[in-house]
Amino acid sequence: MEHFVFTKAERKKAKLKLNLNGPSGSGKTYSALTLASGLGQKIAVIDTENESASLYANEFVFDTLPLRPPYTPERYVGAIQAAHNMGYDVLIIDSVTHEWTGTGGCLEINDEIARTRFRGNSWGAWSETTPRHRKFIDALLQTDMHIITTTRAKTETVPGEGKKILKLGMKAEQRDGFEYELTIALDVVHDGHSALPTKDRTKLFSKNGEVITAETGERILAWLNDGRSQEEAMQAAFDEAIQRIEKTSDVAELGIIYSQFKNTDYEAEIVSACGNKKKSLIQDHGNA
Repeated sequence: MEHFVFTKAERKKAKLKLNLNGPSGSGKTYSALTLASGLGQKIAVIDTENESASLYANEFVFDTLPLRPPYTPERYVGAIQAAHNMGYDVLIIDSVTHEWTGTGGCLEINDEIARTRFRGNSWGAWSETTPRHRKFIDALLQTDMHIITTTRAKTETVPGEGKKILKLGMKAEQRDGFEYELTIALDVVHDGHSALPTKDRTKLFSKNGEVITAETGERILAWLNDGRSQEEAMQAAFDEAIQRIEKTSDVAELGIIYSQFKNTDYEAEIVSACGNKKKSLIQDHGNA
């Protein structure tokens, strides 16, 4: 029977996963670069928008990777991993819409799979397309790096005051629910370039919106760092486990403790400590 162990929840340091959604011209790219400048010094941009980020090279210091079709999930994952391996503090992906709706993106992939292997059944084809998209999402969420993404929004114009026409951002052009995977999701309004939160785990953003500045990034970074790092948390858990091993008189508990550290850097030390304790318990039982 599998042993399930609950531990006290605690706040840990984290990496930002944020999306900026908005119509063309709303300021997503500029806002992303501004925000990134408050999060770290070494910034990279994966640019699928005809190198639009490079228009701001005189205002921000960053490296860029122009990504051209096909926009498969695998190519996005490869670019994310390359950025991480090169030690960037912050990665901007401008935009992730192409992974979904672009040339070679998931919608085209699914159509091709349906046509060639599922006799036109596009619903059935998602059984192959969805895992590929999921690997892209996992790369976003699990890579140990601040990641800012942008999405294009289906747009709608409405009459404003007088003869003014307002351009509004609507639904993000990505898979439904994309924003729920993230730390923060913001809609960038075309008029005034204000960012409105649609999801905000930090509770740092006003519901009325705000214009993004470098200080916005610094404020988010302070919130992210208000906790222990994964390494610090793991060390503390190890120290606590050693104490539990020393105090326990239950061999079964040793197995539970070991399972918590299996496949970690501490596994060998836990195995040794558990083994020594088990021998001690057996000897005590034999002498009793």
